[in-house]
Amino acid sequence: MDKDKPGPTCQKVSKETGLSRVPETKPLGQIKRTKRELAYEGTVIKVYKDYMETGSHKAVWDYIHHDGAAAVVPVTDKGRIIMVRQYRNALDRYTLELPAGKLDSPHEEKRFCAFRELEEETGMKVDSPEDLEFLIKVNTTVAFCDEEIDIFIAKNLKKSRQKLDEDEFINIEEWELSDLLSLIYKGKISDGKTVAGICAYALHLNKI
Repeated sequence: MDKDKPGPTCQKVSKETGLSRVPETKPLGQIKRTKRELAYEGTVIKVYKDYMETGSHKAVWDYIHHDGAAAVVPVTDKGRIIMVRQYRNALDRYTLELPAGKLDSPHEEKRFCAFRELEEETGMKVDSPEDLEFLIKVNTTVAFCDEEIDIFIAKNLKKSRQKLDEDEFINIEEWELSDLLSLIYKGKISDGKTVAGICAYALHLNKI
């Protein structure tokens, strides 16, 4: 091996950004989907069986389709973050999360979804969807689900009122960013979109 050339696990530094990056790798093999079969359709997701060929090997992979969602980091005039605490059936417990919700339709813009969910869940609002600042995009479960969440920052909040669904029970809490980061590092906040959103916002402020 040429000593002047990086090995396959070495990182290169981009001249444009100064950030290190892993060199691109070639495909490990030919992967082909021969059939997609709907196995179950729920109110939020569709579950499919994907019949796959990976070289000479055949397999059935699970694939879950989700229309997508949006979340918001609502920041008060004092710099505190408005969070929601709600029951999550899959975990059978209450969780502390960023306000969020699924798209009303597959074609709804995530910015409009975030604008709506902010007011519905927290009782706070901004004047327009355009007042939301895009922060980060998250794919929540890349191994078997295509759910994608756009997360926005909301400032200059105005008081409105909650507009919860009949089966929604949400408590509103205000937190310091430093305390939320501490809860994340202690494993007390484990919701993926919330971890991503809070850490991205802290990085946005150069707090980490």
